[in-house]
Amino acid sequence: MNIIKSICVAFSMYSKIPMPRVEWNEKNMKYAMCFFPLVGAVIGGLMLLVRFLCGRFGFNTSVYAVVMTALPVLVSGGIHTDGFIDTADALSSYGDKEKKLEILKDPHTGAFAIIGAIMYYLLFFGFMTEIWDIKATIAVSVGFVLSRSLSGLAIGIFKCAKNSGLLYTFKSAAHKKTIVTVMILYIALCVAMLCFTGVYGLGTICAAVISFLWYRHVAYSKFGGITGDIAGYFVCICEVLCVIFGGVLCVLL
Repeated sequence: MNIIKSICVAFSMYSKIPMPRVEWNEKNMKYAMCFFPLVGAVIGGLMLLVRFLCGRFGFNTSVYAVVMTALPVLVSGGIHTDGFIDTADALSSYGDKEKKLEILKDPHTGAFAIIGAIMYYLLFFGFMTEIWDIKATIAVSVGFVLSRSLSGLAIGIFKCAKNSGLLYTFKSAAHKKTIVTVMILYIALCVAMLCFTGVYGLGTICAAVISFLWYRHVAYSKFGGITGDIAGYFVCICEVLCVIFGGVLCVLL
């Protein structure tokens, strides 16, 4: 029963999928992060379904790419995009760490946040139009699980930039050793699945590694650690980079 409640907490926080209402107490949140990558599995599964339906009914690549671009936002509710645009705004300020952290909390949206969001979705849509190969689609779909697995791993091993906020609450309530172990298992499973997609899987792995290293660099050098917004920034960067690598490989191959 506690596992079911933890799943409900994870999906209630990180998706728009309707869930039974459960209390967000320490007991239910302790292992909630273990189920965070399952949200990515839902997105990946829906993307494969869209790929099948578009191929079956003859929709063109533009319609396919639009639906694929919208799916992650529709399922997640845009929670990671919110973190992405807030972080983009903070990074564009060129202020000190304290100033950047203040910008993350600011409810107003700056010009650079809008520019960043437009560029992000243009890249996602543009390169998604090239991803029609089924192995490439599978590799990108697995990337949605891998990005969340790495994000969960970071929560267990990276330091927080501040002692407040939703991410700090999850990190404090979580059983860190269990979370790290489970995330490593997710990552291993993702890598194993990607091996069956050949060079496309290798591209997804490279995209994930590059984005994860960039995540740590940005978090530590610009903010002094991670926050919920920066975690969302990483998930978005990882996912769009997986799409870019996949699109480039589809063109080259």
